[in-house]
Amino acid sequence: MVRLRETEVILRLCIVVLLLLTSLLVGLSSETEEVAYIHKKVTFRYLIALQVGLYIDVVVAAYNMVQLGFGWYSSEQKTSNSKWLSYLLDQTAAYVVFAGTSAAAQHSLLVVTGSRELQWMKWCSKFTRFCFQIGSAIALNYIAVALLLILSSLSSFNLFRLYSPKRYFQFKSSSS
Repeated sequence: MVRLRETEVILRLCIVVLLLLTSLLVGLSSETEEVAYIHKKVTFRYLIALQVGLYIDVVVAAYNMVQLGFGWYSSEQKTSNSKWLSYLLDQTAAYVVFAGTSAAAQHSLLVVTGSRELQWMKWCSKFTRFCFQIGSAIALNYIAVALLLILSSLSSFNLFRLYSPKRYFQFKSSSS
């Protein structure tokens, strides 16, 4: 039981570090180049999916910090209701970060390849440093998603081990 709690704490800390690192990498990425005699500065604000992904990462990192605080404060007083809430929020966090990262990756791919139909130019031929930073941020975000999925599995194990395998939705202690 203690090793399970230590594993959860380590996973949550790694997730927080990865999500904050991703947020900093996306938020501080900018590059200025001269395009057709005009100084053009590109930031994450030009790509809506990156902006939404940044907000998602910050919120999920804050959620994991709150969960670390609650785990530190009351490790043994968790009821089945709080474990259900933790399970559902962990599942939601994993899926929302995955969806936001996938949207940002798809939007970034459009920036890499360009689109003649949408009159969208290829940015990465002009803004290479920006594109490498955003690509690194997306890769780190997918690593965080993998850790969130492991954490979600651990959360479901912590919840469903309380229930009896023989009686439907009854606790092990009440099935005796």
